[in-house]
Amino acid sequence: MSGAPTVAIIGRPNVGKSTLFNRLIGGRDAIVDARPGVTRDRHFGAAEWNGRRFWLVDTGGMVPGAQDQLNRAIRTQVEAAVAASDVVLFLVDVEAGVHPADLEIAQYLRKAHRPVILVANKADQLPKDTRHLAFYELGLGDPFPVSAAVGKSSGDLLDRVVELLPVAPEASQEAEIHVAVVGRPNVGKSSLVNRLLGEERLVVADEPGTTRDAIDTPLSYEGHTLVFIDTAGLRKRSKVADDIEFYSTLRTSQAIERADVCVLVVDAKDGMHVQDLKIANDAWERGAAIIVAVNKWDLIEEKETNTAARGQRELEERAPFLQFIPFLYLSAKTGQRVPKLLELILEVAEERTKRVPTSEVNRVLGALVDRQQPPQPVGESVRLLYASQIGTAPPRFAIVSNRPEAISEAYTRYLVNGFREAWRFTGSPLNLKLRRRRETARR
Repeated sequence: MSGAPTVAIIGRPNVGKSTLFNRLIGGRDAIVDARPGVTRDRHFGAAEWNGRRFWLVDTGGMVPGAQDQLNRAIRTQVEAAVAASDVVLFLVDVEAGVHPADLEIAQYLRKAHRPVILVANKADQLPKDTRHLAFYELGLGDPFPVSAAVGKSSGDLLDRVVELLPVAPEASQEAEIHVAVVGRPNVGKSSLVNRLLGEERLVVADEPGTTRDAIDTPLSYEGHTLVFIDTAGLRKRSKVADDIEFYSTLRTSQAIERADVCVLVVDAKDGMHVQDLKIANDAWERGAAIIVAVNKWDLIEEKETNTAARGQRELEERAPFLQFIPFLYLSAKTGQRVPKLLELILEVAEERTKRVPTSEVNRVLGALVDRQQPPQPVGESVRLLYASQIGTAPPRFAIVSNRPEAISEAYTRYLVNGFREAWRFTGSPLNLKLRRRRETARR
């Protein structure tokens, strides 16, 4: 999908860009709210129509002439989206009529030399509605009336979009690796993604919580397609009073759920908080591989040789699963060790999909049982009969026993640790199921 054409939706604030985005991709991926300025970054979504696949990009509202930091950053993002697009949907509002900002944006688009479809939104009374005709004044051709809220003419609009798309290159057979960049607010997630991408793809501002949506950004690396999801900073639920932030938190949880790899960004000066551990635990339980990226490492003065190792051991005592997760100490600001993160992402993604032959699984299981027999409660003796890997992403194993209910949690942990000692599965959860032999079950 990363090589597919790109369609950008732009316009001034509150004309319905996110509503149209959701309508065209057939979901509710963008946050929609009556207040202007809710969408700040470029928001990528996969769309398909008449067999043609393309990236649809939602953008923040352009406010021509605004000089504050955030609006200047949003304008930069919109300009980047237009520069990277194959087709631009310029959205205007028939209820408000021709706005001075529409005239300025139209002037900018004429200089951008991109195919533009002028989309007149909120034309809810089609086909009787004629208010879109006023937008001929913009000099961008025939206004295309739609109602994004109720879906009127959205199919016709997609037909027009597909007509203008360039011929897509052959799709890569390489599976995408979805990478969710997660963490508490203001730890440098967007700065890290920008450094990885080599451009200012995401809005970065001093104001905490600048990123609100989960944003999909594709990157080709070493023959693989990495799709980065830069997510809104997670806070404790009790602090999520604003409804927009609540939905941002929900999107972040959904991003973790569909991620293959989660990069948990932690501030080196603040250390790992309880909330960081909760984020990591959520991702682990959902089956994602995890990397802990300790950001702002350049700000730690007088680092001792074992500073990182000592802090890591303390964390592993609080959350034992962290011993299986790689920690990378980096600086998004200076670029220190950032390239290593891409290598680690590929490594843990490969570990998460690794498959072990059944003969090897049973050899290791036999060695573990020989080293330490399962505890034998009163009654029939407990025997582990055979094992196999039953799935990947994350790796899943099943062990068949005559009495699976009698195997203690401590012995199950011993087996899991033994499997990890044999095959590592670095950064990835490992699930082990104990099953009863079928013949016994039938009896």
